[in-house]
Amino acid sequence: MAMAFSLQFNNPISTFSCSNLYNGTRTQPFKFLCTSSPQSDSSNTKEEAIQDSSGENDKGYMILVEKYRNGTLKRYVIDNDSEMKMFLEEHVPTTSRSQDLNISGMELSWLPKVIKDFVLPSGFPDTVSDDYLDYMLLQFPTNVTGWICHTLAVGVGSFSGTSAAASAAASAAAIRWVSKDGIGALGRFFIGGRFGNLFDDDPKQWRMYADFIGSAGSIFDLCTPLYPSYFLPLASLGNLAKAVARGLKDPSFRVIQNHFAIAGNLGDVAAKEEVWEVAAELLGLSLGILALDTPRISKSYPTLALTWLSVRILHLWFRYQSLSVLQFNTINLKRARILVNSHVLHCTVPVRPVTPCGPGISECNRMESILLWERFLRPQIIFEISLEEMINGGKYRSTQIKKLFHMYKEEKYFLAVNQQMPTDFQVFVSFKEGATSLSMFRSVWQTYWLYQNWGWSDNIFDRLEQSLVELRDRFPDLLQQLTDAGWDTNNLSLKVPKEMSINELS
Repeated sequence: MAMAFSLQFNNPISTFSCSNLYNGTRTQPFKFLCTSSPQSDSSNTKEEAIQDSSGENDKGYMILVEKYRNGTLKRYVIDNDSEMKMFLEEHVPTTSRSQDLNISGMELSWLPKVIKDFVLPSGFPDTVSDDYLDYMLLQFPTNVTGWICHTLAVGVGSFSGTSAAASAAASAAAIRWVSKDGIGALGRFFIGGRFGNLFDDDPKQWRMYADFIGSAGSIFDLCTPLYPSYFLPLASLGNLAKAVARGLKDPSFRVIQNHFAIAGNLGDVAAKEEVWEVAAELLGLSLGILALDTPRISKSYPTLALTWLSVRILHLWFRYQSLSVLQFNTINLKRARILVNSHVLHCTVPVRPVTPCGPGISECNRMESILLWERFLRPQIIFEISLEEMINGGKYRSTQIKKLFHMYKEEKYFLAVNQQMPTDFQVFVSFKEGATSLSMFRSVWQTYWLYQNWGWSDNIFDRLEQSLVELRDRFPDLLQQLTDAGWDTNNLSLKVPKEMSINELS
């Protein structure tokens, strides 16, 4: 049964009620109390809130704080009677706009978070060079003026000059054509702002998806002769799909180009890629014109459409083959799963053909699934989940929670198995403050050990403790094997989620 509690503070903190969102017949290990604080960053307020809520704050308490990027805090308190309480403190900012503007302009404190996350790289300003913002602020009006010129040029090209009516019709046609391009540009705008932090992790997958979406856009173009009265919406949808495809293609291929440029010669690699691209374009245009000049194709729409479909399928097959031969020496989440699974099972990772007893890069890249999303891989790992969900999903009693926290004292994360899904193995992982890519790598190793050894004991804590023992004993061997094989273990492509972190206060 859902329970609601309220809490009154002596300091100026507003009070309201909060209900337990978890329903069901099982016993809940939490008491939920909620507050709204205008000073959530004040350590004095935090300590007073904890002391007021419990009546005392002696050494028997173990306190964890779960911090969210929007300023919300969740405090987990375990008293001497092993009773768990969770205090939800919502952040109500009191800092004025003028105070925010005193902060360095590079941090853009005055900019709303939703806009900052949309237009700036993840982790800004720490993840870019000092000249990035100045360049982008000047590049924006540069591009605006360029597109104004492009739009006016389309209008000039359509201008007949014979009569006012003809000029108006030409201008309307130009506006329709530019509007079609503008609708397509919205796709690139959305992709760049919403998914910009994904391309570094899995450029193969997103480059392949770009071609699939681009193919869908071409289908809309093929439909325009069949429905000429719907030319504008069909052409706009086609442009939108192709713009989304370009928004996925360009950043993905830049990552791939950077992978090629091992001598820091990115400009030279990009220039030579342009040579290959133009040569292929000229040959493709010639063959396309030759096909259109063939009466059997050009005079029969079904034959033309079937020819296009056949060539498009061949194109997608070639794209998949070209991406399959890429051999990245960086470790993303997909490759980490392959390497860890092999190490857990065989104490080695995938071998290369010339080294029967050592790990290799080519074999792992060959085994990597390009089309499958990571979320559909097994075992399923849910990152960045609240401790409240983790503990309830693991069906831990209040007497077991303190033991669980102590178990992960030496790790930068918490991991628990979701026991509400007996037919499918699923783990929850939450990261502590200071967690790194290596912390995520360790959590993946522990996950696969549990997955491969899940049935050896009926006691969940025995299994978790043994998995941690195995992790600390065998993980250094994995790193050594990867280093010897040429993997870049110093720059893991494993991004720790930053929306939430856990701070152990005691």
